[in-house]
Amino acid sequence: MSDRLWTHSRLICVAGLRAVAAAAPRRPLADTSTALADTLLDAVERTCLHPDSHWQRTPDDPSVDAALLLPGVRGALPAADPRTRAALAACRREPADDHFLYRFRHDERPLEETEGTFLLCGFVMALAEHRQGGTVEAFRWFERNRGACGGSGLYAEEFDIAQRRLRGNLAQAFVNAVLRETAARLGE
Repeated sequence: MSDRLWTHSRLICVAGLRAVAAAAPRRPLADTSTALADTLLDAVERTCLHPDSHWQRTPDDPSVDAALLLPGVRGALPAADPRTRAALAACRREPADDHFLYRFRHDERPLEETEGTFLLCGFVMALAEHRQGGTVEAFRWFERNRGACGGSGLYAEEFDIAQRRLRGNLAQAFVNAVLRETAARLGE
């Protein structure tokens, strides 16, 4: 078990605390949740903000991680926050290939030689683009990843773009759930 401080895990906690604060029936709970979220966000910013202003994987790993799009989608930070926008820009630049998104770069090899694209991350990218007002890009990401299903219409965890086949766990409930969420949001 790793004792690393994963930026994604910590920022998802910020998003969860903000959701509790928004739904809290009593002010003390909302105030406490907001204070905890702010404290955690400050700590993460001090240790995990890359010099280029995007979130990095851990305090000691400066690489881009597509999972760091999810906290922005889930409300850890506003869409207009520079860190949210920088994370989106970094993911467009680094682990993306033809509107498919890899989770992160393992090493200097071409991305398709290390693993398949993460379909969950591709749909989250569509949500992130939509949240930024990039409707056309959101639809491009959505349609590209929607087309990566198997003959049964189910999605696996990964898609091998070189061999055009599913990889990883099948059926992947998380991918199917975020596909439906993305379709609903884009249809609004």
